[in-house]
Amino acid sequence: MDAAPRIELMNWLTGQGLTGSPESELIRGFCERCLALGIELSRGQVFLDTLHPLFEGRGFRWSDRPTNESEMFEYGSTATGEAAEAWRRSVFFHMLEEGYDEMRLDLFDPTIAERFNMIQTLRDNGHRHGAVFVHRFGEQGSMGNMDCVYSHWTTRREAGFDEDQMAALRELVPLLGLALKAVAQMEIARTLGRVYLGRDAAEQVLRGRISRGVTERIKAVLWFSDLRNSTGIGEAIGPDEIIPFLNDYAEASIDAIHEAGGDVLKLIGDGLLAMFTADDMGQAKRNALRAEHQFRKNIAALNAKRRAAERPVTTAYVGLHEGEVFYGNIGSDERLDFTVVGPAVNEVSRIASMCSSVDRPLLTSSAFQTGLDSVGRKYLVSTGRYALRGIGRAQDLYTLDPEIDSDEIMRGGYERYLAH
Repeated sequence: MDAAPRIELMNWLTGQGLTGSPESELIRGFCERCLALGIELSRGQVFLDTLHPLFEGRGFRWSDRPTNESEMFEYGSTATGEAAEAWRRSVFFHMLEEGYDEMRLDLFDPTIAERFNMIQTLRDNGHRHGAVFVHRFGEQGSMGNMDCVYSHWTTRREAGFDEDQMAALRELVPLLGLALKAVAQMEIARTLGRVYLGRDAAEQVLRGRISRGVTERIKAVLWFSDLRNSTGIGEAIGPDEIIPFLNDYAEASIDAIHEAGGDVLKLIGDGLLAMFTADDMGQAKRNALRAEHQFRKNIAALNAKRRAAERPVTTAYVGLHEGEVFYGNIGSDERLDFTVVGPAVNEVSRIASMCSSVDRPLLTSSAFQTGLDSVGRKYLVSTGRYALRGIGRAQDLYTLDPEIDSDEIMRGGYERYLAH
């Protein structure tokens, strides 16, 4: 096999890794170029574990003939259940256990189908031989469970891959793995950023805004929520129930906020700080009210589910406020937090804490209410004037009109307004 085309493919892989091409495009381009080189691939499958809160890893497939298989798939934990059994019957598990980096498989060897899963399916689809690789990253190159790249290549040739083809795969597959690793690590950075910092904050950090003290002054609608009687519930339930309890209600609020276009900035015990921004602050306020309305729906559905399982339930208080904040990096050189600070942040937390005193699930500041349009203002009524703890001036606080809450909301008028 000529060296020049092989070097050209190596250069292509390097370039794709540097530019961050999507993994499916990498696999497809790699396999098509291998065919052009004379490597008679009929199917390729590559996967690697990752760091993600919902799934354990991602895999990618290519076939020389149309199939109903997706090019990309995600898989959950292989530690328990049927997934664990399938993993233990895989050729990759066998290779890790035995310390092999490479195996060649005659798919029509009857002992192979007995030992490993998927072999019969491959045979039924006309594949005859396989080459399997495990390329380990090493301790310094690993990231959590992402410690190697697994790949399985098949051919329809009756004699299997010849030595030239195997030599080419040994040279090329590690470069493919390196390109995939580069793309996967960038995706991990984005995922972890979104999960731990929030969506907008993660984008800001990944764009390079990581210097201490780099902030911008912005106008935002602020949300602060906390759970009713979470301390008492926490003392009454078992320690192993506390985290699932907090997770359930955090999910109810975070889903509502994200659905309405808000950004969650911080989880503080059972409390949550979020913000809504828009060129039109009136729209940002409607978005915040829409998130609060959806939050109540989410809580109602969650509580019905938890009651059915005889688990404790609660509701939540929400405070909404509009004000100027500093948004950016605050902290030390060793530990930075990308968040919002300023008097408005203190005010919104104090407003939320007043909910229990006036026995209303939602309170907004006068600044929030004043900035609504005339239709929006009619849905809010004053609960009185209050001096907030630690805040120098007293102000009116507003809540949803109880009459509207029980009448017009049920007819859909409030929801139509929120959707505007």
